[in-house]
Amino acid sequence: MAAVVEPAFFNITLTQSSSSLPSNPPLFLRFRRHKPPSRALIAGTSCSCLADTSHSQASSADLQLPQGTAASSSSASSSSDDNFVPDRTRDRRKVVRLAWEKLVRWSRSWRSKARTDVLERTKKVVVLGGGSFGTAMASHIANKKTQLEVHMLIRDPLVCQSINENHRNCKYFPEHKLPDNVIASTDPKSALSDADYCLHAVPVQFSSAFIEGIAEYVDPSLPFISLSKGLELNTLRMMSQIIPRSLRNPRQPFVALSGPSFALELMNKLPTAMVVASKDKKLANAAQQLLASSYLRISTSSDVTGVEIAGALKNVLAIAAGIVEGMNLGNNSMAALVAQGCSEIRWLATKMGAKPTTITGLSGTGDIMLTCFVNLSRNRTVGVRLGSGEKLDDILSSMNQVAEGVSTAGAVIALAQKYNVKMPVLTAVARIVDNELTPKKAVSELMNLPQVILKLQSSHLIKRRKISRYDYYRSRRSFYCMPSPT
Repeated sequence: MAAVVEPAFFNITLTQSSSSLPSNPPLFLRFRRHKPPSRALIAGTSCSCLADTSHSQASSADLQLPQGTAASSSSASSSSDDNFVPDRTRDRRKVVRLAWEKLVRWSRSWRSKARTDVLERTKKVVVLGGGSFGTAMASHIANKKTQLEVHMLIRDPLVCQSINENHRNCKYFPEHKLPDNVIASTDPKSALSDADYCLHAVPVQFSSAFIEGIAEYVDPSLPFISLSKGLELNTLRMMSQIIPRSLRNPRQPFVALSGPSFALELMNKLPTAMVVASKDKKLANAAQQLLASSYLRISTSSDVTGVEIAGALKNVLAIAAGIVEGMNLGNNSMAALVAQGCSEIRWLATKMGAKPTTITGLSGTGDIMLTCFVNLSRNRTVGVRLGSGEKLDDILSSMNQVAEGVSTAGAVIALAQKYNVKMPVLTAVARIVDNELTPKKAVSELMNLPQVILKLQSSHLIKRRKISRYDYYRSRRSFYCMPSPT
């Protein structure tokens, strides 16, 4: 006997009965088989159909149901239709829950396969510099392994004594206790002897002289992980060029560490994400294993130029953002300024060979957002005070930390000229820092730049032969070139 297949849908016919009005065609309602209509729905529909007639209730003869469905419809719960939306909500939640569980399972599987032999075989790490970020990273690595020796090479004897006796950096973190396996020293020979990794946290402008002074104690195979961000003012070099040149070893292993990270939050073990970049993939993976923890996520990249140039230029843009804040120009101008600054950084970085995805990623846009919008940023603080009318010399003399953006601003403009890239916002910052332009005048000059068509729109109009190529490139020149102040 052939199986009887029930239809997926069934119809309910509602007739409108009235003694004073002509007969109307019946009203058909269509329902799925697995969701029979509730009594409340049928009753509500009947009442609405008869509301303008005699207001009489529909009789059972008015409902023409398919055979075999009347009993199931009459016995259906009134909550079946009311639960239609909750059912969809439950289905959506189920999909989200399954997706999250899949992600967690993948994460656990990945962690179980992840190698941890780098940290296990590492016995000594040296940190060059006793600043805020160098201290935070020394404390972070020391907490990962109690048997690991973390030596900090510091020039200030008072800070060195404070770390060794009180386990505190009296200058930058007087309220945070450092792990017992953090050791400070002023002797480069003892600090660098038998070190497995070296974290460089000396400001960029002082790095060449510092590294040249310790070069004789550095092993040629010692990997350098650079925490410094910026460009050398006179030579326009990045740390990936400064370190090998100062050590006279072009093959010195090098890793750049960058990303949105404040030293204070790292000391407080708040969740943070950063990027390590190296041309050597194995070295980048080793640095990832050494630094990653439950509250510090480390990604790897091969784009050393992109990571370094974004980390250098974001400091200059942060000064510009601080100036906008100090002048109380509002949120609209802040958003426009940062967006324009991001574009300028991308123009220069890609001309230098960086990948656009690096500039829009964690070490680019992520670091820019943190530095431009948060009050803990040193460079933003300099900009705020400049916008408020203070002199640069007074600002710098009152700070106990180095704002790299002040020195980097002039180097950025020289680098932009070298690669033939015009950068209005960062150029304005450089002129303000050099005391050649006031913040108010800079804002006026930027706002009076020619109004031009955006690049993508112009390219589209060229293809449609709406404008000539001459007009298009002339508009690009007028947009990129900042007029000289009068």
